Amino acid sequence: MRSLSDVPSLPNTVDIAIVGGGPQALTLVTHLLKKKKSMRHRFVVLDPAGDWLHQWQHQFAAYEIPHLRSPAVHHPDPNPHALRAFAESRPAELFPPYALPGTQLFYDFCQEVIRRWDLQERVIPTQVHRIDLLHRRGWQRFRLGLADGRELTAKRVVLAIAGGRPNYPPWMQTLSSHYPQDRLRHAHHVDLQTLPQLRDETILIVGSGLTSGHLAVGAIARGARVIMMARRTFYEKLFDAEPGWLGPKYLNGFHAETDWQTRWQMIQSARNGGSLTPTILTKLRRLEREGKLSFYEQCEVRSAQWKGDAWQVNCDQSAAHDCIAHLPIDRIWLATGSTLDVNQWPLLDQIRTTHPIPVVNGLRM
Repeated sequence: MRSLSDVPSLPNTVDIAIVGGGPQALTLVTHLLKKKKSMRHRFVVLDPAGDWLHQWQHQFAAYEIPHLRSPAVHHPDPNPHALRAFAESRPAELFPPYALPGTQLFYDFCQEVIRRWDLQERVIPTQVHRIDLLHRRGWQRFRLGLADGRELTAKRVVLAIAGGRPNYPPWMQTLSSHYPQDRLRHAHHVDLQTLPQLRDETILIVGSGLTSGHLAVGAIARGARVIMMARRTFYEKLFDAEPGWLGPKYLNGFHAETDWQTRWQMIQSARNGGSLTPTILTKLRRLEREGKLSFYEQCEVRSAQWKGDAWQVNCDQSAAHDCIAHLPIDRIWLATGSTLDVNQWPLLDQIRTTHPIPVVNGLRM
């Protein structure tokens, strides 16, 4: 915890206000300073935690993620080889097949980047509540309203925040509210660190992405038996998207496309829903053979009801396999991702009203 003397003061006006202190914000700052050193005192980073990578560190710890999914060349420092050089004395923390950085290694490296670029005390602990657009005498500025009542004026604003909202399946809409709240949670609100023991519990995890895999491994390690259910077949993919999307191979065609709806479809096709890494899926298949895990594929929850001290869950493919309706389910975890829709961002409420622009399926264009 930093002392009050370490907390930077908030200026009245800046060139750039960066909202959020995660890896994306850190990447932006280092590249900005490399290109123009004079920007050092012309930007601020605003984050409620008052520190870099706070939410990132919490989320990785909550899911007990051992290493990143992206290779060692993807990190916040402008030098793509910097992480490999940093890891020379810690080669065991670069995981095959493409030198995937261990979580602790990546965090330590980011701390080194922060130290080397002298960014230790650059994050101001505050929360932005609103953003307005000002017009005065031919110039345009953004006014940021902060949680403590203060205001900040900036020429440019970058929202480096996790703007997605938890995505809940349709059956949740008809669910009675009379159940213990800790027995049904979206993955966003599951923290394995607070669950030291789940012995003899049965947990239903809904979703086919990597988050569902991490939660399943963590629950089984605590003594639970897990059922993984998804409306598609569980499949493995090393990265979220094909590596060609990181360069001109696919991006040239994307940038050449002028129809925004087609672009959105290209993004969806590239992502292709949730997937598991080969390492995680291999581990899950082994746990399946040991009788600790069951896969329910091409299957969705039709209804759920809290009865007594457990969930009774009915699926939509009961005729195709042994339905779980007869099994008492102790917990349901929804690893169903998030929905990104800028129309739902309170920070942009005022700007949307005064300066509406086209939005395609939740994305501003």
